[in-house]
Amino acid sequence: MKNIGFNKALPIVALLAFFGCTTLDEEILDESLTGTGQAELVSGSIAPVYGLLRSGVWLHTAQFGLQEVASDEGILPYRGGTDWYDGGKYIAIYQHLTTPSNALVGDTWTNITLTLSRAVIAAERLNAAAKDGNASAQAAYYEMVAMKAYLNMMLLDNWGLVFKKELSGDVSQILRGQEAINYIQSELLSVVDVISKNNDPGRINQNAVKALLARLYLNAAVYRDPYGKPEFKKEDMDKVIQYTNEIIAGPYSLASEYFDLFSDDNHTNKELIFALDQRGVLETDQQRWAYWSISGDQIPRPEFPNTRGTDAVAVTPDFYQTWVDANGSVDPADADARFFKKNTIVPENLKDLTGVTPLNDAEHYYCVQDTQFEMDRGILRGIIWGPRKDGSGNILKCSDGKVRIYPVINRRTSGANLTYVNHIRNVDFTGPGSLHNTGYRFSKYQFSHTGNNCCSYSSVDLVLIRLGEIYLMRAEAKLRNGDNAGALADINTLRTSRNARPAQTPKALTKIDLDILFRESGFELYWEAFRRNYQIRFGKYEGKWTEKTDSNVNKRLFPIPQRAIDGASSEEGFLVQNQGY
Repeated sequence: MKNIGFNKALPIVALLAFFGCTTLDEEILDESLTGTGQAELVSGSIAPVYGLLRSGVWLHTAQFGLQEVASDEGILPYRGGTDWYDGGKYIAIYQHLTTPSNALVGDTWTNITLTLSRAVIAAERLNAAAKDGNASAQAAYYEMVAMKAYLNMMLLDNWGLVFKKELSGDVSQILRGQEAINYIQSELLSVVDVISKNNDPGRINQNAVKALLARLYLNAAVYRDPYGKPEFKKEDMDKVIQYTNEIIAGPYSLASEYFDLFSDDNHTNKELIFALDQRGVLETDQQRWAYWSISGDQIPRPEFPNTRGTDAVAVTPDFYQTWVDANGSVDPADADARFFKKNTIVPENLKDLTGVTPLNDAEHYYCVQDTQFEMDRGILRGIIWGPRKDGSGNILKCSDGKVRIYPVINRRTSGANLTYVNHIRNVDFTGPGSLHNTGYRFSKYQFSHTGNNCCSYSSVDLVLIRLGEIYLMRAEAKLRNGDNAGALADINTLRTSRNARPAQTPKALTKIDLDILFRESGFELYWEAFRRNYQIRFGKYEGKWTEKTDSNVNKRLFPIPQRAIDGASSEEGFLVQNQGY
């Protein structure tokens, strides 16, 4: 966050003690967090919360990855028998064969509960300062109350429980079902009318709280009975419509260029409601969402030769097929501006690669200024183009100093078998299906112009709540209330707003039902960690897709990590494993 530094010298957390007692306590060894003045107290209290939200909770190997790989959207095989096995945690999550020892589940639990602990401490300190007349502390206190609710909603969504805890010295009360809904609702309602109305997306504000309330009411049927068929109540849908109406009537607007939402300088985009501010933050910013899926042989920023991808999550053939089914004989890239944006403009005379191989292509390149090279965005298919290095690791350049752009070589092939990186549709857990090139790739987030390595130094805000989701929520609530015309109007407003490239503007739909709306949610929100949540709410999570056949409803919730249960063993019955595990 700009203006709120995240100091590496934060309080050292005794993790074993923290998870052992499960009371969300921390051992504070550095009281400098509170600062010496009013401004320092506020920034020192909330910076650890926002910092951990960015660098911990929303890492690719925590909440983000857990949501993506558990759904039918992203698949992560054991690449080439060498990469991304990680004890089988991604494969188990994907196949819904997770156990309480799964490290991806455990790390996500750790990061969310640790951040919640920080939020509890921050709220406690700020509330005390507010009672002494510190107006800035009062405003920040409301923020931390909303943050606690947001983090508890993640716990409720993932594990079906929340931690009710007002003071750091309290023992947490665990709530489930309607009690958990009531608690989160009460927290959000307590601040919705008093929290800041500032529309800076880098801080939780009034419209972000309204969006969280809308999410809560929309998912309430699932949260009440996570294993049964959701019963959507009209009064819940009415609340969704109420809060989304208020947001839509506010200062936001849908972005005409869809990919501007996920690019450098997106902080000022009028569609963003809440995002993790990464402007000028170099210690804890991250762009794992940009690098995680793309080829490890790609050099996204030639001005920084060490930048790369990592060949991890690919688009499942099943999710790709939803785009094909929706657009019929028209290629999705030509029919929907959200699917693809061409940035790497290969000259016509170079497009035909017939007879061209890595062994004879020394002159098969074009030249661009290093800072002007941009990867294609959206769903990447086929052979990709990019910079190339010489034997010493230097970027190959043209005579005028510009960068040479070639078809990217697959460095895992060699000799006469040397090939280009060619992303094919098929990807699975077989040997051939797990090779590094298999599967189309997500390139939704721009690889930032400030990124000098694979993972960090990004100036792209990580988007958590935006207006596109608000339209989807209102459309769904209207549809579940029987207002098909209203739902169709909202979906068409959303589709046709992506009109910066007129030839690719999605056409208005002529009809709507729950299946079509679910499909539209995938087109609008892919690679934003929503898919699992939508699949469960729409009754799709027990379905079959590539390499996944499990249909056990118990898998809608993840297992509580065994280490957390073991740590709470001194309090009999305090932390009970979810059913089915």
